[in-house]
Amino acid sequence: MRVFGRARAGLMRLDDALDALGADGVMDDRVGDVPLTQVVGTVDRAGDFDEEFRLVSAHLQRRWRSLADAMSTGLEPPPVELIQLGELYFVADGHHRVSVARELGRLVIAARIRRICTIAYGMACLRAADLASKRAELEFLRRVPLPQPVRTQLWLDSPAEWLRLADSAQSWALERTLAGCAPADREALAAGWWAEEVAPVLERLRAAGHGLDLRDVQLYATALALRDRRGTASWPTDLAELWPAPRRPRPFRAALPSRTG
Repeated sequence: MRVFGRARAGLMRLDDALDALGADGVMDDRVGDVPLTQVVGTVDRAGDFDEEFRLVSAHLQRRWRSLADAMSTGLEPPPVELIQLGELYFVADGHHRVSVARELGRLVIAARIRRICTIAYGMACLRAADLASKRAELEFLRRVPLPQPVRTQLWLDSPAEWLRLADSAQSWALERTLAGCAPADREALAAGWWAEEVAPVLERLRAAGHGLDLRDVQLYATALALRDRRGTASWPTDLAELWPAPRRPRPFRAALPSRTG
């Protein structure tokens, strides 16, 4: 969408988010206060507000201003209605109330909330541009259904990285099967791969000081890509061999004065 000649991203649509995260059943309804920074999308009004819930539809300005004037004088409107996916909230009713509350600098908004469980987890930082990677994560989790506590920390920027991880997990399962220790089902495969393959690698890397600013899955995916680049299917005894050594800055040398005469 364009506002005053500048391009602005619109609100994330609930249907798009559910398609990327994978609906896994409705869990509960409740009433409570919700952080406005986590209200990021809409059920059906994507074109009326930008991604920061700023109004972009001119024909709604009078209604918006009337509500802003009322809320500025202390009038509290009814709670908004939200759909929750993980840490994300989508407005079913109350777009103007959310927009005005943000404009007034409020931190939370009263809401009636319906929570829908998803297969992939919706972190608070997720935005529409990240949905392609989340769709790839969803396909990975259908092949490798990791335990729920692990899922809440999953984040990779590239869809291709999820395919690499799925292949790694299934290669590990094949090796276990050939050794006579076949996983009982996909859940056992996923839990065993994470506990017996991923966790030990992470422990060794973190003990050596590598990837301290990365999430677990990001660190493992990075190490796996470096290992694959070496053309080997096994981890070296010293994982530091995988990690490129940091470049040392060249020493500064002051220019010598020129000789004359």
